[in-house]
Amino acid sequence: MTKTTLTLSQLEQYLSKAAWILKGPVDASDFKVYIFPLLFFKRLSDVYDEEYQQAFEESGGDEEYALLPEFHRFVIPEGCHWRDVRETTLNVGLAIEQALRGIEKANLEQLYGIFGDAQWSNKNKLSDRLLTDLIEHFSQYTLSNSLVNPDILGQAYEYLIKHFADLTNKKAGEFYTPRSVVHLLGLILDPHQGESIYDPACGTGGMLLECVDHLKHNHEDYRTLKLYGQEKNLTSSSIARMNMFLHGIEDFQIARGDTLRNPAFFVADGLQTFDCVIANPPFSLDDWGAENWAQDPYGRNIAGVPPQSNGDMAWVQHMIRSMNSSGRMTVVLPHGALFRKGAEGRIREALLQQDLLEAVIGLGPNIFYGTQLAACMLVFKQNKELHKKKKVLFIDASAQVRVGRAQNFLEEAHVKQIYEWYHTFVDVENHVKVASLAEIQENDCNLNIPLYVEKTIEDDLPSVEEALTDLKLAWAESLAAEQKFKDILARFLTPQPDTSVAETLDHPNSPQA
Repeated sequence: MTKTTLTLSQLEQYLSKAAWILKGPVDASDFKVYIFPLLFFKRLSDVYDEEYQQAFEESGGDEEYALLPEFHRFVIPEGCHWRDVRETTLNVGLAIEQALRGIEKANLEQLYGIFGDAQWSNKNKLSDRLLTDLIEHFSQYTLSNSLVNPDILGQAYEYLIKHFADLTNKKAGEFYTPRSVVHLLGLILDPHQGESIYDPACGTGGMLLECVDHLKHNHEDYRTLKLYGQEKNLTSSSIARMNMFLHGIEDFQIARGDTLRNPAFFVADGLQTFDCVIANPPFSLDDWGAENWAQDPYGRNIAGVPPQSNGDMAWVQHMIRSMNSSGRMTVVLPHGALFRKGAEGRIREALLQQDLLEAVIGLGPNIFYGTQLAACMLVFKQNKELHKKKKVLFIDASAQVRVGRAQNFLEEAHVKQIYEWYHTFVDVENHVKVASLAEIQENDCNLNIPLYVEKTIEDDLPSVEEALTDLKLAWAESLAAEQKFKDILARFLTPQPDTSVAETLDHPNSPQA
């Protein structure tokens, strides 16, 4: 086992190799189910050993003293350490299962269910040989706090999440939003120290961690943040919790469950509210729970009942209801949420009347994993600034992408430009329009961006006379080229006389002469 400080590049290669070991028996979309728990298990064991060694040295070699729970962030029961699994050669999967369950039971308050429900003992998929190879691979490095900074480990972890997104593409959209989009959401949300932040569809926790990074960048105390998230998918919610710990975050709550049917966070008088709300919820979710929305027990039916087949506006209303009296929110939605009629149109009208919507930002196509559709961002605030009241900012950022062969990319320069347009809040020809609520109501509360951001077409077309002259010239050149082609073709097809015999007879030195 190597006891050297690891670089980010080394960690990324280390984690990628683990995926390659699983390749074959395990589908790429399932790599995360096995790799993330093992990485976290290894990290817990190495940190535990480091804490033990420190207490052991401080006590002058008192082993019982070094094992006391107060010297350890997490308890690792006897037989549940990484080395116990590493020493196992038969029924390795069962040994892993028992170790993970043992750690969860010994740390119920913090780690219950965190390792997910992977079937480690399924030998048809995970042979003893494969698991032994995987355990040995992870055993190469010591992942203690002194050798691996939580920030570096967290970045490598995010790299692995993106790596799985690249491998699985379509399925990756369930748990990975491109980092540049998350960064833009965080810039606009602009969280500050001491605030509470909530993501009702948190996936693997990337948006919550972006808010942490935002404070770090601004030299604010990120440890004062209170982070909350809810996620329906078991694997993703477990990864989110591991992700927080691996980033060194302690004050967080990640709940597993269906947010629209059973929200997880409450205070005495109802739903808990937060300073900042941020999310990229599942697009156009069907069967989301419309049957209960008309008399929603959590008071979220503030603008109407969305259609049963599409939960986009249910997420929006849930998030608005989750803002406190000075709250703000950013949400990613499909473009259809801006203009679909019927129930969604009536909901948009009700929300506009409440003057909560601050900005509509149209992003470029093919940025998100698993869909080529263009998405949009909506920005809501409980208390809009005076000069923004009864106005909505529309930004057409569809051209702010780098076009790739299989996918487009929102790069740093694009994020900077979009944020500048948002922050400035003034008209920019071809890109930005500040529209009044009256203008929007004239369009029946349709928020489709081209209705407001009109593209100027340059009047540089040729006159009719110029066009006719060019056409006649081109036609004449075409006829000349056609005639030349016919002449060449005719010469090619016409048989030529064999002149070799005649030349021989006429030659004075020929034998026939």
